[in-house]
Amino acid sequence: MTAPMEAARRVADAVLYEGYLLYPYRASAAKNRMRWQFGVLVPPNYPGEPSTSVTECLLEAPGEAQFDVRLRFLHVRSRTVEREEDDGYWPVPRLTLGGRDYLSFDEATEREARTAVSLAHVTARRCTIEVRVPGDRLIEPIDDPGGERTGRIVCAHQPLDAEMRISAERLPGPYGLVRLRVEVENTAHWERADAPREEALRRSLVAAHLLIGVSGGAFVSLLDPPLWAEAAARQCRNENTWPVLVGEPGRRDVVLSSPIILYDHPAVAPESPGDLFDSTEIDELLTLRTLTLTEEEKREARITDPRAAEILERAADLPPELLERLHGAIRHLEVPARTTPEDDAVTVAGVRIAKGSRVRLRPGRRRADAHDMFLAGRTARVEAVFLDLDGLRHLAVTLEDDPAADLQREQRRFLYFAPDEVEPA
Repeated sequence: MTAPMEAARRVADAVLYEGYLLYPYRASAAKNRMRWQFGVLVPPNYPGEPSTSVTECLLEAPGEAQFDVRLRFLHVRSRTVEREEDDGYWPVPRLTLGGRDYLSFDEATEREARTAVSLAHVTARRCTIEVRVPGDRLIEPIDDPGGERTGRIVCAHQPLDAEMRISAERLPGPYGLVRLRVEVENTAHWERADAPREEALRRSLVAAHLLIGVSGGAFVSLLDPPLWAEAAARQCRNENTWPVLVGEPGRRDVVLSSPIILYDHPAVAPESPGDLFDSTEIDELLTLRTLTLTEEEKREARITDPRAAEILERAADLPPELLERLHGAIRHLEVPARTTPEDDAVTVAGVRIAKGSRVRLRPGRRRADAHDMFLAGRTARVEAVFLDLDGLRHLAVTLEDDPAADLQREQRRFLYFAPDEVEPA
């Protein structure tokens, strides 16, 4: 189970640092003044944001199974620059000394709490794991070129307290289905409801997510469950998290319970040279933008965070051939069967549907907007059956009572429905 879990960590690491620091990677940028947006579990008495996440997932486990549960999160580390005055040290946003800049800006440290439990154990009784992370404080002096003390940098972690509660239940039926439940709660004591968010974040679990591995069983997709598991999948309750299968396609031994919405088996593009903290953005675009930063902007980014400095160095050193690889790639290329839209057909309720067939529209079974719903119950004529690049078929139709149907056929401007959104008329 170790190899699949480690393979899943690359995706989990991208989730861990999603939104950590956004382009242009400077503390002064407006988008970096409101940080830590995903997976934040604040102390329970701090208002406005959740302190608990709940993950429920399904697995096939007809016999005994073992779980490897890992809670991973970022622990905010304050970095405060202080200038020395006659009466002591005083915090300042920035200090420049001897051509070197020192900047006050919060960083983060990766944390992980791991436990191994058996299915028999968590089925019989709930297992509670206490997560305790002590605080610490580090002081680094700042001296001028002459060796005289002029300030200091104070880096500190506040202590964190949390619980991970794991339970499971066997569901009735012949499939050996088990519902696994993992609750994560920030249990830190907090009394200052009016405190700035920055202070509460230092006692919070940031980008909190779970990696759950199983041996002796196989997880069931909640996004695309088999028919026999659909009812059980709908009953799973997930709060502030989104569990998906992770690892190589086809594998079902690791689940990533993510604070951001993903598909099953997400993957980091092999062309990606490294994390840019914005997985919804295009690597090529961010890399090219980074290269256009002015020297002053790069200077501020470097002192903002060591990880930002790493991004700048990586972009500057990226060979042209690797930059070219970022421009685009074809992941899958499948040649469909050699049929034309006019010749192709699908089977609906045992009836062959092809060009010229009459159907009754039943939108809403899978997805529909308001325009589709207005057409519910109307009859239509199939003009063609199209196959898309994902191998899915779509029916191009015109309404039977639409006076503009002939014009639509001439201009090939059709309405489109999936086969499960129609029935033979």
